[in-house]
Amino acid sequence: MLKVKNVTKYYGDFKAVDNLSFEIKEGEIFGLLGVNGAGKTTTFRMIMGLLDKTEGEITLFGKKIDYSLTDYIGFLTEERSLLTKLTVFEQALFYGHLKGLDDTEIEKRLDEYLEKFKISEYKNKKIKELSKGNCQKVQFIMAILNKPKLLILDEPFSGLDPINVELFKKEILNLKKNGTIIIFSSHRMDHVEYFCDSLLILVKGESVLEGKLSKIKKDYRKKNIKIIGDVLKEELEDIKGVLKVEKNKNEFTVQIEDDLYIDCVFKYVSRCKNIIKFEVEEPTLNEIFIEKVGAKYDE
Repeated sequence: MLKVKNVTKYYGDFKAVDNLSFEIKEGEIFGLLGVNGAGKTTTFRMIMGLLDKTEGEITLFGKKIDYSLTDYIGFLTEERSLLTKLTVFEQALFYGHLKGLDDTEIEKRLDEYLEKFKISEYKNKKIKELSKGNCQKVQFIMAILNKPKLLILDEPFSGLDPINVELFKKEILNLKKNGTIIIFSSHRMDHVEYFCDSLLILVKGESVLEGKLSKIKKDYRKKNIKIIGDVLKEELEDIKGVLKVEKNKNEFTVQIEDDLYIDCVFKYVSRCKNIIKFEVEEPTLNEIFIEKVGAKYDE
């Protein structure tokens, strides 16, 4: 288990992370979210021991993270971190040696991953000769070459087309199945919803929302109702509890401020003709993120 307990980080007088706490068990994917500058990268670096925390405690499997544990950690950064003048194989040797692997094991694992990600022909190509998408594949391979027990993924799908996104998704879920602790960070809320069991949203270094994703969505009172039929936008907007109404082609999306108002909308719709859809949806994580982050910035 990874435990982050009451962690605070100052840069001089600036508080980058404010009393942050969370736990992640083996085989869980945890979303650490926030806008740029929210404190995510600082948190990642403290977890990996690259930055000293000002206050608090970070442990992995009950131990303080130091050089005895770094061999069990993998990190895919948002920024490119490959040595572009090296070949893919040379890059793997470099990273593998840092993680305590021998040449035979490095090459064996590299060949397996190159085949899995369909880039075996690039083994002896220099990094600078690869496309952005293939560089991202290589960077991901380097992050998991040591079969980490803790893996931090920061915008892992950057530069990937939909087919390769699916390859990444499959491997991330495979790592989860095998017990890897995964911290997942992305600005794509649909990806966060796909992977994450629990999440935490940072704003200015402070947690503004955390918990199980299912409970967060359940507790968020605003709901969307999808309607297809002979209804009028203006009449929907006049219903008590309706916040806004949007129309896309022949479908209306009605946002209500509380699920108590579902019946009010239903009573109106029941008087209309040719209703072929009335469906209440949970809010998207994107909606929740925008509201929580926006409210904090407005303070």
